[in-house]
Amino acid sequence: MRITIIGSGNVATHLAAAFKNAGHRIVQVYSRDMQNAALLAYHVGAEPIDNLNQVNPETDIFIISVKDDAIISTAKTLSKHQKLIVHTSGATDLSSLSAFTSNAGVFYPLQTLSKNKEVDFFTVPLCVEGANETITFELEQLAQTISNHVYRINSEQRKILHLAAVFACNFPNYLYSIAQQLLAKHNMEFELLRPLILETAQKVQDHLPAEVQTGPAIRNDKNTMAIHLQMLNGEPEMKNLYELLSQAIIKNI
Repeated sequence: MRITIIGSGNVATHLAAAFKNAGHRIVQVYSRDMQNAALLAYHVGAEPIDNLNQVNPETDIFIISVKDDAIISTAKTLSKHQKLIVHTSGATDLSSLSAFTSNAGVFYPLQTLSKNKEVDFFTVPLCVEGANETITFELEQLAQTISNHVYRINSEQRKILHLAAVFACNFPNYLYSIAQQLLAKHNMEFELLRPLILETAQKVQDHLPAEVQTGPAIRNDKNTMAIHLQMLNGEPEMKNLYELLSQAIIKNI
């Protein structure tokens, strides 16, 4: 398939590489920053552009992988070419595209991605949605060339999935940051926690999270929690967060 990538960020970079490795042709890579467009285009054998008016209409699909607030304006510009247009956002409704074209869909990879870290894309869940059954099937077939985990997920389901991903990924990472700050203040390295973090993540691969919850809150160990809260007297934000999370765990016992 001939594919044009609109964007040069984390998702665009990994998708472009996965498509190229699967034998698809990347026609162009667009970015507002020509240097970023050129770098990604070089790696996938595509033409770099920094103006949507330079788009080559000889493509089968436009994959929009830009910030959510730029999706609508980008789709509006591309719609004149009358080609399949999809976005890769977890939080944006399909209607953001279908307002301009009936040839629209969503191609959402459920994974945290960074340019400088390789990912086996065949392990990444890909969520597809089309404006009609034909488009959905076409996106499903395309997804199966780069992933072994392809799901039909509609816009409402995808928004819930994206919200769940924030709780499962973004919030825990912030808590890791808090843990690192606490250790650093007492001259200890975050390295000490890495085995614990890994073990916790591995447990939920085989069990539901509620089944493997540990810690003083799940035991309703009031003495230990009181000691912890006293230790956080000089850190009011951390103390409030500790209390909030502990109470939430206790309520779910």
